[in-house]
Amino acid sequence: MLGAVIGADVFRDQPTLTGERVRLEPLTPAVRDDYLATLRDPEVRRLTGSHDEVHPVEVEMWLASRQDHHDRADWAAVRIADNAFLGEAVINLLDVDNASANYRILLGSPHMNRGYGTEITRLVVDYALSVGLHRLSLGVFDFNPRARRVYEKCGFVLEGRLRDTLHWDGEWHDELIMSVLAGDPR
Repeated sequence: MLGAVIGADVFRDQPTLTGERVRLEPLTPAVRDDYLATLRDPEVRRLTGSHDEVHPVEVEMWLASRQDHHDRADWAAVRIADNAFLGEAVINLLDVDNASANYRILLGSPHMNRGYGTEITRLVVDYALSVGLHRLSLGVFDFNPRARRVYEKCGFVLEGRLRDTLHWDGEWHDELIMSVLAGDPR
């Protein structure tokens, strides 16, 4: 039975993941100001399809509650060289019975196109599959080919298209669904 492979608290002891240039550490209120600035970044809002304004008190409560949710992993992505906050990486929507979850990443626009997204994604994929997940999936909007290339480099495969899921600046956009399986080459 797949449910026996992982438990609902699989992320209880969420580790810090360290790469060559990036460290993923559990998300806490310590990054509040940088996190808020990233969430308010117009390019970040467009790439994530976020229409709603963020409110500091709600963000602070969100950050303070991350350690209480053992069915998901929320990391702050930090540049090792200077401890600069780059963004976040998240494994969420855990389905224990099917050993699957969702992945998302958010990088501030000053940190895009520098290889950080690829390193972060590789760290998360390796971790997710090492703790017993069989499948990690994600959605990316059709107007973000850079992110799609990153995901493909990290082993994600295009599975399908959800048509017209986002209305942005007067236009409809599709969401592309991708996944990586434990047995896929990476």
